[in-house]
Amino acid sequence: MKDKRVIRQVLTIYLVCFVARIFEYFVLRTDQTILGEAFIHKLFGIIVICLVVRRSGETLSDIGFVKNGYIRSAVKGLALGLSMFAIGYFVEILILMQNRTYAGIRFYVSAYAVDTNIAKQTSVLFILICIIGNFINVLMEEGLFRGLFPRMLNSRRFWKVTGICSLLFGFWHIVGPVRNYIDGQSSFQGMIANAIMLIVSSTLVGLKLAMITYMEGNLYMGMADHFVNNTIVNLLHIESSTGADEMMFLRITVAQTISFLIVLFIFLGRKNHGKKGIINKTISE
Repeated sequence: MKDKRVIRQVLTIYLVCFVARIFEYFVLRTDQTILGEAFIHKLFGIIVICLVVRRSGETLSDIGFVKNGYIRSAVKGLALGLSMFAIGYFVEILILMQNRTYAGIRFYVSAYAVDTNIAKQTSVLFILICIIGNFINVLMEEGLFRGLFPRMLNSRRFWKVTGICSLLFGFWHIVGPVRNYIDGQSSFQGMIANAIMLIVSSTLVGLKLAMITYMEGNLYMGMADHFVNNTIVNLLHIESSTGADEMMFLRITVAQTISFLIVLFIFLGRKNHGKKGIINKTISE
């Protein structure tokens, strides 16, 4: 009974945040304004996380925002993300060069979409908005899916907890494809294909970030890696003779697949996980 009650609580919090996400994407459409980022529902989610943690009598440290080791963990996350995307960019450039369509790398701010990038901006203001928006994004998503929810589901085993949270994280990303279909920017078949692609890829990313959090004992390495994934595709673009970022999904797939396999290999090779804090206190293997 207790497990069912906790799961209902998790799903209730998820649905509240998901409704806020739908409202921003379909009504406010902040990401289609000059701001270029859908961050309001993320700020709302951060408030929800803080309220739930406070009501439970715990602290933010208990869900992974520990006070020590954040610089070291963040540097490791940045190093992981940047090195994996360096490989992804290299593979994409190599393919374009072989096809004789490579036109160069460009730095500008764009709005992220599944299959393309739009809205080129080069001013410092837009770069700052992009960075701040993506920081708010990872703060909320890691705090919710790798922090609060695993803490609440503390009676489950690691893979069960991770499976539940990662699936929720995967379905979290279907709003974009649905909006594109409703706005007439994609076909119904395209919406289904993009939704499945995002659910699967985001679920796997969620698994990877959960393993990182478990091994680190805090959220910071996962946040930094997640930040790189979201920010670099908004700022660093590969242009070809036929457009820009036409193979972006390949780039992301290469980076995330290699990253996932490395993290999984390290995770399975370790005998002792989570010695530093949060996860081993809340989830038993």
